[in-house]
Amino acid sequence: MKIEVVRHTCTTRSTIGSMYLDGRFECYTLEDVVRQGEKVPGQTAIPEGIYTVQITFSNRFKRDLPLLLNVPNFEGIRIHPGNTDADTEGCILVGRATGVDAIYNSRDAFNTLYPKILAAWSRKEPIEIIVSNPC
Repeated sequence: MKIEVVRHTCTTRSTIGSMYLDGRFECYTLEDVVRQGEKVPGQTAIPEGIYTVQITFSNRFKRDLPLLLNVPNFEGIRIHPGNTDADTEGCILVGRATGVDAIYNSRDAFNTLYPKILAAWSRKEPIEIIVSNPC
């Protein structure tokens, strides 16, 4: 499975993008601010790049969630529900609609997305996420 996050709206508070699964639009994303060459703990989006995704248990959320591996200078980067930059510490949040520095219907978006990722994981299909920085 190929997951792609195309960032398209960058503000001083957040970064909003669109997520595609195997080339088809799936949902919107919200991340912390993209900071080129600077990392503020808990307030910086991950660097653009290609990362392997696994499903593992999250101690913080007490459930299985997608985990991005080998993100430079970051640990524990997951895809999960949330609505604003206050809900993420570098993770990728998903939602059905966007607003100013916010996404909405996050649980609905995640509950649609997660079974697709889990099915690929169960089939032992490689899962990668490509994060790009157009803004």
